[in-house]
Amino acid sequence: MRLSQTFTKTTKSTPADEQANNAKLLIQAGFIHKEMAGVYAYLPLGLQVIENIKQIVREEMNNIGGSELIMTNLQRQELWEKTDRWNDEVVDIWFKTELKNGSKVGLAWSHEEPITDMMRNYISSYRDFPVNVYQFQNKLRNELRAKSGIMRGREFIMKDLYSYSRNNEEHDKIYSQVTEAYKRVFDRVGLGDITYVTSASGGAFTKYSHEFQTITEAGEDTIYVDKEKKIAINEEVYNDEALAELGLSKEGLEKTTSAEIANIFSFGTEKSKQLGLSYTDEDGQEKPVVLGSYGIGITRLMGVIAEHFSDDKGLVWPISVAPAKVYLANVGESEAVKNQADKLYEDLLKSGISVIYDDRDTRPGQKFGDADLMGIPYRVVVSEKTLESNGFELKARTANDTRIVNQEELMKTLENKS
Repeated sequence: MRLSQTFTKTTKSTPADEQANNAKLLIQAGFIHKEMAGVYAYLPLGLQVIENIKQIVREEMNNIGGSELIMTNLQRQELWEKTDRWNDEVVDIWFKTELKNGSKVGLAWSHEEPITDMMRNYISSYRDFPVNVYQFQNKLRNELRAKSGIMRGREFIMKDLYSYSRNNEEHDKIYSQVTEAYKRVFDRVGLGDITYVTSASGGAFTKYSHEFQTITEAGEDTIYVDKEKKIAINEEVYNDEALAELGLSKEGLEKTTSAEIANIFSFGTEKSKQLGLSYTDEDGQEKPVVLGSYGIGITRLMGVIAEHFSDDKGLVWPISVAPAKVYLANVGESEAVKNQADKLYEDLLKSGISVIYDDRDTRPGQKFGDADLMGIPYRVVVSEKTLESNGFELKARTANDTRIVNQEELMKTLENKS
């Protein structure tokens, strides 16, 4: 990406009604555009962060046998009526509309019902199991609150996986596999040390669920953490009975603010019975299918990362999700500087190193400030000074000093940082 050819710009201003730090930083750095409260457009740099997060999640879902698909966003009223979740008193976040023929449809807030109904075409025998399908899709939820930037949106990207099992034993195995896969995801995006598997209410899904809560002052939840056991309990279900079931004691818990970035639910066979999804077992008996549902808020996760990895200069992306590994800037007006920077840009790309090339005709301070604001892990500068040294100026985003390195050292440093 050459910044001279990019339509986005950094800015010092943000919408007057924007309260969340993650959204302020992402808007200022040119990653997102605010359309309205809780609704954001993702610009090229923001989209690249999303794609990097999605790829990490995709790899982990594929590793546990997930098959990727994409469902429709328009959903049939009668399907959700079978499970009583069309009822606004049961699910109060629906966006609903009408087709021209007068029939009502819902705009997807979740997909348990449509996917379970679809599986009646593909699951009929014990030989068909297990089935794990997932998707990345925009979800629409009519949230009452939308004051946390991209951490709570009315339109957002979610990865949702659905598991279909013959019995509880098979389901429990998949449930455990997804739990471990989620832990790996959060390790890879840099949040593993501050993210806890948390017992919580199942809301409109089931009586109980497990959430993955990340400690952050920008969160909307309160949890009680046992750091030694690496588990937590949500305040909404915090009571003596729940503590006893989890083997936790009040003395060993630390109260903290957090943000939910993922959740997993066990539905049992209720949905399958309501929607008519069954299979024939080895003895010829017809049995209902056991359903599990597992979600990661992709854009919410991006917001939490932005909250956690930032400082007074801007964003500080982990390499695994950064829109580019290198921010390359040419400083000086000479043709020699320009040619050297152009050549390094091509060399980095040929080596598979992602790079943002600031080839704009603007002052060095603007370039360095934008590099910090965008949060790119490494800044490389080509200038008259570096030409004289036959090298390049290298600075890590989190470092206070710079150093001059030759091209071999530069490439070796960047290639070894994953």
